[in-house]
Amino acid sequence: MAKLNIVKEGDPILRKKSRPVEVIDDRIKTLAADMVETMRAANGCGLAAVQVGKLRRMVVVEVEEDKPYIMINPEIIKREGKQNEAEGCLSLPDQWGITDRPMTVTVRYTKLDGKQYTVTGSGLAARAFCHEIDHLDGILFKDNAVRMLDPDEVEH
Repeated sequence: MAKLNIVKEGDPILRKKSRPVEVIDDRIKTLAADMVETMRAANGCGLAAVQVGKLRRMVVVEVEEDKPYIMINPEIIKREGKQNEAEGCLSLPDQWGITDRPMTVTVRYTKLDGKQYTVTGSGLAARAFCHEIDHLDGILFKDNAVRMLDPDEVEH
């Protein structure tokens, strides 16, 4: 496994639409492992492949310790409720904003075993799923922010 470089705001790749993963081969499996390692090293709870310079529809999300979701070609198929919370991004260091997200989402995705699954997440999980899947379409959290926060408003 290797820690990858996280692309920062201003790099045009972050605004591009990612391509579907057609074949789950050793390169995709290695990328998945490297993305999990990179996300953890950066103290994040999610990372999209585009954030490490790969225009592939793949994200990793980990809101419970040692339980990462590796999602290939993820798609939100159900949204319920509403939450209005602070959000940040590894590609936008030191920027935080209040976003409106669904309270609960159901995501259909493919795992590394090539099979399709669904997962339903609420609260932070729903926010992270939405945030990372947005990245796959070139959308950054601040595009949807109701309000960006001043640094003195952010709890660390």
